[in-house]
Amino acid sequence: MNIRMGYVSTALSLWETSPSRTMTFKRYGQLTKEDRVRRLLEITKTNLDNTRRILYYNTAHEIQLYRLSSSIVPLATHPEVNWDFITPFKSEWKELGDWINNHQMRVSFHPNQFTLFTSSKPSITENSVKDMNYHYQMLEAMGVLSNARINIHVGGAYGDKDAATKRFYENIISLPKLIKQQMTLENDDKTYTTNETLAICQKEGIPLVFDYHHDQANLGKQLFHELLPAIFATWEQTGIPPKIHISSPKSEKAFRSHSDYVDLAFITPLLLALKEINQDVDFMIEAKAKDLAMLNLIEDISKIRGVKRISGGMVAWK
Repeated sequence: MNIRMGYVSTALSLWETSPSRTMTFKRYGQLTKEDRVRRLLEITKTNLDNTRRILYYNTAHEIQLYRLSSSIVPLATHPEVNWDFITPFKSEWKELGDWINNHQMRVSFHPNQFTLFTSSKPSITENSVKDMNYHYQMLEAMGVLSNARINIHVGGAYGDKDAATKRFYENIISLPKLIKQQMTLENDDKTYTTNETLAICQKEGIPLVFDYHHDQANLGKQLFHELLPAIFATWEQTGIPPKIHISSPKSEKAFRSHSDYVDLAFITPLLLALKEINQDVDFMIEAKAKDLAMLNLIEDISKIRGVKRISGGMVAWK
């Protein structure tokens, strides 16, 4: 069983390398027309440059799993801005994609919690489609669609989970087929359990990104290890390993909050269940310490008897 590991957005080991610099719409409105364009281009260029630096860092550390920042482009989906963020940076997007493809890196996006398909408000569904399209455009511009996914949560229950789930099925039709093919769904820590998310994924033909921490915070009708084979089956047609989100609680009182690093003892039941199934997986580390937490966790896992670290970002468990 091989486990690849990656992290989210920012490499804390690097100096001044945020790929998520932005500008508020209020500030945008205070600028002249010329300055608005200039600032949008400047900020996006900086974010693309920093993303490139992070990709270089990942390759140097043999990390093949990485979640791109959703905030690379400032005000990308704001209805009063609506600007072309692809054409001015065609070469930059291609450069990122070439590096990702040439180094066999798996990348993803995770839009915010407002991108959902369970709302009764048409405007929220429309905005969600627009946000999914924005992420799709970036993947398309990089040329990495075959090995990338856009991950979201099912959405809110709004006091009636059955009705909300029905709306998901109705609203997801609004999402273009090509974009839907790039999406995954994740079980969450308060509303949709692993069981419930899996049922939706199976019905819609969408891979499920299993979040172990969320599962433990929001237990469903079945234990996670009973669901793993069905979860992994949702990935069979993708040609890429199932992805699992890894984090651990900040404290007992703040159980849903992510700690800076990952507690090996907390995820040991998951590791043992995976070993029993002997399934190759990818771990996306969602700890606050980002790459530092990932590198720390791979060291900890490597100390388990039978586990061998075979690269900077991968272990094998025989």
